[in-house]
Amino acid sequence: MIDRRHVAIAAAAACAAVLLGGCTQDAICGSGDYPALQVGGTGRQCVSKGQDPPAGWARYPAGQVPEHVDDTWDVYWRTHTLDESGTTVEVSGG
Repeated sequence: MIDRRHVAIAAAAACAAVLLGGCTQDAICGSGDYPALQVGGTGRQCVSKGQDPPAGWARYPAGQVPEHVDDTWDVYWRTHTLDESGTTVEVSGG
């Protein structure tokens, strides 16, 4: 016979797993870093806060910085980039 206490514990554990799994998203960068966009491409790398992006890389435009994998801006920047003058352009073939 199944003990009700064991059923309750199993149900609570299952609910906790669903809630925790559904509420977390992978961050683009760690807390001490910010994401930089490859100029002319869709590459991305994390740069230490307080440092400028390396040559060939740029900060994302204000208000358009991806924070989590698959968030609105992460998806957008998969098909867009910045050109050499800092203008947002669609990536050809994307």
